This record gives sequence, C-alpha cells and structure tokens, in this order.
Amino acid sequence: MSEKDPGTAAPDNLPWHALTSHEALKRLDSKFTGLSNAESNRRLSEHGPNRISSARTRPWWQRLLEQFNNILIIILIVAAVASLGLSHYVDAGAIFGVVVIVALIGFIQEGKAEQALESIRTMLSPRANVIRDGARGGIPAEDLVPGDIVMVESGDRVPADLRLLEATRFRTEEAALTGESTPVDKSASATPEDAVLAERTSMAFASTIVVQGTARGLVVETGKYTEIGRISEMLRGVEQLRTPLLQQLDRAGRVLAAFILAAAVITAVFGVLVHNLPASEMFMAAVGLAVAAIPEGLPAIVTIGLALGVQAMARRNAIVRRLPAVETLGSISTIFSDKTGTLTRNEMTVRSIFLPEGEYQVTGTGFAPEGHFQASSTQQPVQPESHPPLLHFLKVGVLCNDSELAREDEHWRIHGDPTEGALVVAGAKAGLDARTLRGDHERRNAIPFESERKYMATVHEVDGRNRLLVKGAPDRLLEMCHRVRTPDGEGDLDQDLWHERIHALSSRGLRVLALAEKDSTHLEGELEDEHAEDGLVLLGLVGMFDPPRDEVIEAVQQCLSAGIRPVMVTGDHAATALAIARQLGFAHTERALTGKDIQQMSDEDLEACILEVDVFARAAPEHKLRLVQAMQARGGVCAMTGDGVNDGPALKRADVGVAMGVQGTEAAKDAAEMVLADDNFATIVSAISEGRKVYDNIRKTITFILPTNGGQGLAIMLAVLAGTTLPVTPLQALWVNMVVAVTLGLALAFEPAERDIMQRQPRDPSAALLDGFLLWRVIFVSALLLVGVFGIFTWILDYRGGSEALARAGAVNMLVMGSAAYLINSRFLRNNSLSIQGIFGSGPVWLAIGLVAGLQLAWTYIPFMQMVFGSEALPLAYWGLILGGSLLLFLIIELEKWLLRRLHA
Repeated sequence: MSEKDPGTAAPDNLPWHALTSHEALKRLDSKFTGLSNAESNRRLSEHGPNRISSARTRPWWQRLLEQFNNILIIILIVAAVASLGLSHYVDAGAIFGVVVIVALIGFIQEGKAEQALESIRTMLSPRANVIRDGARGGIPAEDLVPGDIVMVESGDRVPADLRLLEATRFRTEEAALTGESTPVDKSASATPEDAVLAERTSMAFASTIVVQGTARGLVVETGKYTEIGRISEMLRGVEQLRTPLLQQLDRAGRVLAAFILAAAVITAVFGVLVHNLPASEMFMAAVGLAVAAIPEGLPAIVTIGLALGVQAMARRNAIVRRLPAVETLGSISTIFSDKTGTLTRNEMTVRSIFLPEGEYQVTGTGFAPEGHFQASSTQQPVQPESHPPLLHFLKVGVLCNDSELAREDEHWRIHGDPTEGALVVAGAKAGLDARTLRGDHERRNAIPFESERKYMATVHEVDGRNRLLVKGAPDRLLEMCHRVRTPDGEGDLDQDLWHERIHALSSRGLRVLALAEKDSTHLEGELEDEHAEDGLVLLGLVGMFDPPRDEVIEAVQQCLSAGIRPVMVTGDHAATALAIARQLGFAHTERALTGKDIQQMSDEDLEACILEVDVFARAAPEHKLRLVQAMQARGGVCAMTGDGVNDGPALKRADVGVAMGVQGTEAAKDAAEMVLADDNFATIVSAISEGRKVYDNIRKTITFILPTNGGQGLAIMLAVLAGTTLPVTPLQALWVNMVVAVTLGLALAFEPAERDIMQRQPRDPSAALLDGFLLWRVIFVSALLLVGVFGIFTWILDYRGGSEALARAGAVNMLVMGSAAYLINSRFLRNNSLSIQGIFGSGPVWLAIGLVAGLQLAWTYIPFMQMVFGSEALPLAYWGLILGGSLLLFLIIELEKWLLRRLHA
C-alpha cells in the first residue's frame, strides 16, 4: 500500500470488486479474524476518520442578508430612509441601528441553531459491528479503517465500502448511489473488472441499506474515498430552519404589517386634513406609529425558543432531527410503541425451558451469566451436563444464534439481538462458551431471521453429521414440525399440548421461542426456505422475561393524565403483551388484536376498534402503517416507534416518527423525526412534555411582546387623532421595543413547564397560534398600557406643569415598568401568578427585570441619553406613581385571569 499523509491520502485505486476475497485480504494485510486494536489505531491516524465532509452550509453573508427578508424589517428600512430624507438624522440613525441589531440577533441565533442541529447529527453517527482481535464488538463507524472486518445485517446502513467475504441471502438498496429501483443481490464472488457500479455484486457500498440477509465484509475504502464520498456534493443539503410555526409567524407578520401601514396612513391623513398639522410632522408621526407597533425582536426570540427546546430534548435523550417535530410533539394524542427495550428494560433473560419431559426454571436476571437451573416439579437444582436433553437444547440455542456475550467496562453486554443473547447467557450459565462451541461446530449454511418468515435456520456439524437447527416463533415452528424429540428418540407431536404450554408461558408475561432440528446430511447447495419448513423435530420451548422499566410505569400514568393513549405494538404473543400492558397500567387491556386480525380487517373495521384496543400482538412492520392510518382517520395525532428497515413507511406516515437510537437501524433513523438515544418510552413522554413547554413559552412570548407594541402604537394614534402632543417619539418607541424584546421577552424562553402541562388535553395542531383568548389578552393589555402611558404623560404635562421631555420620560418609564409587571403575569397565561412561586419562581424573569431597570435608570439620568432621546431626569416621587401604576396593572390582569378561570370552571 502506498504511503499517505495522515487524513489526506487516498487509497490505491484498485478494482476491489474484481479481486477474490483472499486477494483483497492480502492487499490490505488483513485476515478473517480482523485487525488488532493497535494496528487499527495506526491505520486510523494514517487514513483519518471514516466520514464524509459535512453538509454545505449557507455562507455567513447569505445568512445575514436573509435576516432583512422580512416585511416588518423592510417597513423599518423604508421609514429610516424617509426620515433621512426629511433631515431627521438621529431618528434615521436609530432606526437603522435597531434594524442592524435585530438582524445580528437573528444571524447569531440562526447560526447557533444550525450548529445545534449539526451537533445533534453527530449524536446520530452510525455504529459498526467490527471484528478486532478475533472478537466482535460495536464501534463508531467513523473509527473504521481499511482492513477492518465488518458484520452487517438486514436494516443496517453499510458503514464503508466493503468487499464481501461472506454473504447469506444478502441484498442491498442502492437507489441513492446507482439509481437501481430494486434491491441488488450480493455475493462474495468476484465480478469482471470492467463491471459498472450497479453490477459490482461483490461490493457493499457505504450509505446503502441492507434490506435482507447477513454478510461479513472487508473495509476497502473509507470516508471521502468511498463511492458515496466521491459524489457527496450531490447529496449535501441543509436542514432548513423554517418550521410551520415560523411560517405562521411570517403570515401573521404580513397581516400585521398591512394593519400597521393602514393605521399609519389613516392617522397621518387625519392629522393633516382635520387638524391642519404639517405634512412632514404627520409623516414622522406615521413613522413613529409604525416603529412603535412593529415587534422587531419577535422572530429572533421565537427561533431562540425553538433552539432551546431542541437542545433541552437532546439532553433528555430525545434527539430531534427535524425542527417541525418540536411543535407537533405538543399535539400527540397516541403513542404507538414497541415493547421490547422501549417499554421494557431490554435485558431479556431466560426464565423457563419446556422440554417434552418437563419444565426447568432458570434463575438470574440480566446479561450476567450468573444463575442455575432447577426442575419445576421438584424445585431441586439441576446440572445440565447430567441432563443431556437440556444440555443439547442449550447448545442448539447458542449455535443457531448470531449474538455474542462480552464483558465491557465491568458490565456484561450483548452484541446482537437481546432475545438471541438471552440464549447465549443461558448457555453460559450451563458452562457453554459461545465462541468455543461455534468453533467446534462450524456453521456451514444459514437462513437469517426475517420478520416475514419468523424463524432463523443454520447448518452445523453435530456428532459427525450435518444438522439443520431452527429457532423462531413457536406458532410458526409448530406448523413446521411433525415430530418431537424425546429422551428415547422421537415421538408424535401433540399440537394441542404444546399450544397449551405456549399459552402457559405467555400468560406469565414470558416471550416464547421454539427450537427444532432435523438431519441435513443429504442437503446440497444453497439453503432455501423449503429445506427448513418441513420435517422438523421439535426440541422444546424457552420462555424469556423482559421486565418493564420502572420509569415507564410512571410515564404511562403521565400519558393517561395528559389525554395521550399509549398503545403497544409488538411481535410477541398476545398473552405476553397483555401481561406486560397490565403491569404498566394501560387503559384497555381486556383483549389484544393480532397481526392476523389486522390482516383480516377492512380499513373501516380497524378504524372502528382502534380507540378500544391498546395492545396489538404478533404484529409485523406492515401492520404499523395500517394502525397509524386508522388512528389518523379518527382524528388522532400519532407518534410511532420503530427500529427496523420495514418500519420506514409507518415512521414516515406518523405525525412524529420515533426511531430507536440503540437498537434501531440506520434506515429507521433516516425515516424518523426523532431518535431516542436510550430507546426508552419514558423519553418520548419527556419529549412531549418539552414540546408542550416550548410551544407554551412561544405563545407566552408573543402574548407578552405584542401588547407593548400595541400600547405604544395606540398612544401615538390617539394623540394624533385628538390633535395632542405625541406621548412617545419614534426614537423613544424604538428604545422601548429593543429593551423589552432583548431583556424581558427573552426571559420567557427559559420559563419552566407549568405544573399542569401534562394534565391538559393534547393541542389541536390546526388551532391558530393567536386564538381568540390570546387576541383578547393582547387587546386588553394594550389598552391597560395605553391608559397608563397617557395617564402619566397627561398628569406630568397638564397637572404638574412639566415639560414635554419630562412627560415623555415618565411615559416611557411607565411603558417599560408596566411591561415588566406584565412579564410576571405572562409566566402563566391562565393560572394564578399572585403567589410566592408565581412572582419569585423564575430567576431569568427577575434577572431580565433587573437588567431593564438598570437600563431605564441609565436612560433617564445619564445626560448623553437625555440628549439623544429628548428626555429629562424624573424626580424621585414620580417613580412611586410609575411603580404603583405597574402594580395596579399586574393586579388587574390577575383579576382578569381569575374571572376567566371562573367562567371556564
């Protein structure tokens, strides 16, 4: 191999597809048992990480210019230009300054949001099952190096370009790479050197998805030197930040702009025609009205709220891949959840083994190989080596198996499927080492497990002859078995007896598998389904227990209180699923529907019963799609969990698709809006709570900011219509808007969730952001602020004989302090804020109030600020009136909230 600089060198341009597997291994100085850890580390420093350059992002200048693409900002720019033309240089400069500040806030925050999304993408970095030092383990895909040996199976995303060494019924979906619309069959046989990309069947390419089978592959290209890396420019894209909520705000902004412009024009014309005021003066009044009424900081604050929500969910192990999911989460009314690993601990443990001669109990919990066997009939310990049928059963369970048990960081872990892992652990409790046993009984052929066939089959040499070993769903294997293994040989299979045993195990909440075998000495060629589906001899049943997660029991109760129905969709037996659902406290556990039931139902029948059944057992991935469609037809908003490649359609159709981050395939993660880093149902509930909180805080922010603008705009309009002096100048209005938005408005984005947030019914996703209640609140508070501003302005000007500058200083401070008081009201839109917790329960609120008080003192008493804004220092006594007016405003709004609660009680 040619010498390369670390992280920059390209591998030799070899036709890997045309080399035999042995030639490829020799070229990369590798072997079937993989590289050593030391050698892989050396190669990683030589080749660099296995990743493609991140998606192309917008240049900074483009992001900055896009901040000005807003109708409200455009109005401000026009007002500034017009003020400049009328020689109002200070006003023009202030307006331009505000526009620049708003643009910078949006620019900086949007950059942070993009960085947050990018950091979240890195959390979703796929993992690879690699063999190093002869042991199989999971590592981040970016740590792969040329020469590594990788295991891939159905549902995986291929982590690098692989030259296949072994392939069993292996097919990959390569549409994104080659344009092939159908999956491609793969094999380990070399292909001609001049074969086009789509015909290189000995290769599995990075980023393609395994749709069937298993394979062992040699990593030959990584990072930007893979086929997908070479064309990555075509695949790059940016996660857009324009969510439905922001689009709704844009539409509201256009409507608001139209009203503001109309009000400004009417006000100016009225002043000229009715009061014979100068046109230039009325134009500036119109500018002042527009500047006062426009909520300049609102878009930036909403974006900050969304970004904070995404980051908070990520900290709680709910990784949001698409921002619209933040809003949709608050509307979820049904959660369709897998059982294993999501509702339960995913620590599958063998508890019972049913052989023809009787039942054996197995002690111990989890993946630690600690425990013993005992006969159920006598409750006496049993040594498997002294009971050949039991030992043979355990050996079959380990051989017909792809999982491995390993001790990592002082914890026992399973690499592979936890259900298969439980059989490996049970074998280890009997002294069977999986690696040694598999080395002594080489696997010669295999049919991998697929959800459609419900079994796995392998061929091994056992006792000097080939044996076909089969493991799978008990009802499926009973259909395939005609005989049963007895201590004396073989006997007739009593179907009714074994179905009773299946039901007995399932009714205890155990997941049941069956094991069978047959002689395959005469089997030649490729192993096909028909070889395994006839003439099997049943060995027995194994019952496994996966205990419910403790936190899920509480999460289910939270769901029910919040008007959310948890629904279990599992491949397990109906009795097992019902037993777990009852332990978790599901609402409807009288019966369960099976996949067969769903298959036989019409869409209308399924829609009729979807609200009455909470457990769907023996369900295949394709049934999930019908369940989602049925619930949506009944008006439900659904979250659907999934981990397999076949779950993609249901995840996409659901309102929020939720993929498993630990056990989930890359295909499922790609189809989902959200990924659970811990595969825990309780994390979904936490995310829903967080989504409700984010939406709540955005509504609170909007409801808080708009009255401040409304109060100023109304004050200016009323002054012009009455032919009196403006209580607030355009420049002072800009100051108020910026101070209120940057300090007070931002505080509500950090507001914690209200205590009853998970006692409310789900939000209607079609409901308007500003509903009748919020519009009333905006108008009501705007009127209160208008009264306060005009009241103190008139009192100082007419009753105290103060100057216009002094009266305006009082009006501005009344407006800001009144807004500060209203901020405390806004912590709860309907609930009572008149309490110790309501007033003092938020640190960010009081930090914001402290900042705004400091800014207002500087604005009022620093001579430079007085000169710029045309104000005067307020006598100390006037502050008592301002603070008293603010307290009165707070109490009036609390009274309004109390009346509304009484009306809706």
